[in-house]
Amino acid sequence: MAKRTIVKMPGDGIGKVVLEETIRVLEAAGFEADYVEGDIGWEFWCKEGNPLPQRTLDLLEEHKIGLFGAITSKPKDEAATELIPELQDKGLVYSSPIVGLRQHFGLDICMRPCRTYKGNPLNFIRRGPNDTIQEPEIDAIIFRQNTEGLYGGVEWSNPSDTVYHALMTHPKFVKNFGKTPREEISVSTRIFTKKATERILRAAFNYANDNGYKSVTLCEKPNVIRETSGMMYKMAQQIQKADFPKIELWNTNIDAQMMWLTKNPENYGVIVAGNMFGDIVSDGFAGLIGGLGFASSAQMNPDSGLAVFEPTHGSAPKYADYDTSIVNPIAMVVSACAMLDFIGEKELAEKIGKATAEVIAEGKVRTYDMMKMTGRPDVIKKGAASTQQMADAIIAKLA
Repeated sequence: MAKRTIVKMPGDGIGKVVLEETIRVLEAAGFEADYVEGDIGWEFWCKEGNPLPQRTLDLLEEHKIGLFGAITSKPKDEAATELIPELQDKGLVYSSPIVGLRQHFGLDICMRPCRTYKGNPLNFIRRGPNDTIQEPEIDAIIFRQNTEGLYGGVEWSNPSDTVYHALMTHPKFVKNFGKTPREEISVSTRIFTKKATERILRAAFNYANDNGYKSVTLCEKPNVIRETSGMMYKMAQQIQKADFPKIELWNTNIDAQMMWLTKNPENYGVIVAGNMFGDIVSDGFAGLIGGLGFASSAQMNPDSGLAVFEPTHGSAPKYADYDTSIVNPIAMVVSACAMLDFIGEKELAEKIGKATAEVIAEGKVRTYDMMKMTGRPDVIKKGAASTQQMADAIIAKLA
């Protein structure tokens, strides 16, 4: 296979170190690529007023594949104060660059696998009959609609005349908010389109069909959010009946699903949801397999073939300045494996995945989170592995 060019986007905080260590694992496994760095994140917001420069979009448009570390996001007012003096009071408003990236390229299919690693001391356990201890094996993958819903960015504070008068045409708005002063109102929309909803539903059903899952669970709230969640549920029923009759369709409400996570998580396989609820349920499942240090994601546009792979954790700025990095790189490594699988390097993906699983099962090398320590600089002296040492252990298993 021809040598590829990968756009690496370290971003902020710990994103920089986990990405570099992951590239080291990729190279040790025999993956040959050229890496070009894409600028993204807080540094570019502060000095340019744009956390997602056009030059980065151009790189991704050209090369199609991105590996992303993490970003720092702060509330609107706090973000404005950190702009360089030349950019102050210019009307610039911070918005998440990763959300912008998804929307710009239509990366509406987001896949977040959450699978148990044998030997992981952070795996979920529960009490069973006769005071037995059970450790259910979790094998779930969440399909999250990635560009619409509550993360669509269509919001107002003190809405304009046009927006306010439109809201006042709805009888429930008049009844519940009609007497509230307009300057006290903030509005965020939850917009679902049929096209994007069908794409994420079909992606989930196709994955279940291709990988032997017996059910797809729609995790929304159609009994209350009747127009958006209701539309998604109705479409899921139609798609299941017409094209996937052998795959069961389960319908769970997001609040109930979060309760059932710790009751019977092994019962769930493929889960599909809108943007916000997909984010919530994927983090919930991630907690059952060890936390965000093990949670990977892939986001893609099937039409263009453009895809970006990233861990779901944040930039953890409090750890970024430690002399020795202590963070767990496994989520970034697993995200890179998803990238390899996507571009047809399945054997390399399996090789790295197997090495990672062996390190976890062996238990000789564990980062501070796996040792249930508080993340402080002294954890290395107490026996926790550094980020580099975890990468070294995975590399050693590749031989």
